[in-house]
Amino acid sequence: MGEVQPILEVTNLKQYFYLKKEKLFGEKQIVRAVDDISFQLYEGETLSIVGESGCGKSTTGRSILRLDEPTDGNISLFGENLLTMTQKQLRVARKDIQIIFQDPYASLNPRRTIRQMLSEAMSIQDIVPKDKQEARMIELMQLVGLQPEYLERYPHEFSGGQRQRIGIARALSVNPKIIICDESVSALDVSIQAQILNLLKKLQKELGLTLLFISHDLSVVRHISDRVIVMYLGKIVEIANKKSLFATPVHPYTRALFSAIPTVEKGQKRERIILKGDVPSPLNPPTGCRFHTRCPFATDKCKQEEPQLVNVKDGHKTACHYWENFQ
Repeated sequence: MGEVQPILEVTNLKQYFYLKKEKLFGEKQIVRAVDDISFQLYEGETLSIVGESGCGKSTTGRSILRLDEPTDGNISLFGENLLTMTQKQLRVARKDIQIIFQDPYASLNPRRTIRQMLSEAMSIQDIVPKDKQEARMIELMQLVGLQPEYLERYPHEFSGGQRQRIGIARALSVNPKIIICDESVSALDVSIQAQILNLLKKLQKELGLTLLFISHDLSVVRHISDRVIVMYLGKIVEIANKKSLFATPVHPYTRALFSAIPTVEKGQKRERIILKGDVPSPLNPPTGCRFHTRCPFATDKCKQEEPQLVNVKDGHKTACHYWENFQ
C-alpha cells in the first residue's frame, strides 16, 4: 500500500492585511494574521485548530475558501491549487468544501425562508435536479433533526441551536467532502453545544465527511478531534494526534493552555502555568520565537532564531528550541 494522500494540503500559507497609512509618507503597516503555516487534512478525520483569540485560526479557515484572498502560499484540494483558479472554477470547487460560521443568525439571510436558502445553494452548484429538490430538502431537515414543515419559516423564528442546524443543512445541501466549522458552537449554550457536536460526529460517520474544526475551547476540541493544531500569533507551535497532545504537550504555550483545563478527577491536581504579559500585536510580532516574550524558559537563542517544526515522535511536531527539556 502506498502512502495515504491528504485531500487538503496547505503549504506556506500567509495572510497579511495592509492598513491605511496614518501619515502620507509613513510606512505601510502590515497585520501578519497567518504567517507561513503548512498542514495536511486527511479523508474522514477531524483536524482541529486551537489557540487564543487573534492567533489566526479563523483567518486560516477563511483563507482556505478564499473568502479572504491569501497573500501567499498554496492550497491544494484533491490535487488542484485553489489559489490559481478563476472565480468560475472556484465556484465549482466550493461544492466540495463548505463552511459553518460562528454566528448562526448573521450567516442566514433574514429575508429568505429556509426553503429558499437550501434551494438557492442546490441551484448554484447544480447538484440536484429541480424535480428532486423538494425530497432532498426534506431529507436534509431530517438529517439535522428539524421538522420538514420548518422549511417555510424565516431565521428569526428559530433558536440559536436550530439556526446552527439550518447552517449545517445548508452546508450539506451541495454534498461537500470537507466542512470547515469556524467556532460553530461557541455562540451556543453548553447543553446545545453538546447536541450540535454529537450531530456533527453522527453526520461525519453517516456521510463520510472530513472536518476542519476551529475553536478556542479545549474541552470541545478534546471531544471531537482526531488531530490538533495549536496556533500562536499566526504560527503553528504544535501539531499532534489528540491522544499524544493531551497526554504529553511539549511546547511551553501548549502546556500553559492545557494547564487551564479544569479537572474533576479525584486526587488529580494540575499545576497551573500563568503566562505573564499580553499577546503581542500581529502588527509588530516579536523576532525569533513568537512566544519568547511570555515564555518562562526563553533564552537569547529564542529571541534571535525562529524555531522550525520538528518531529518529536510519530507525527507529533513542535516548534521549540528546547522541546527535549519538556518531554
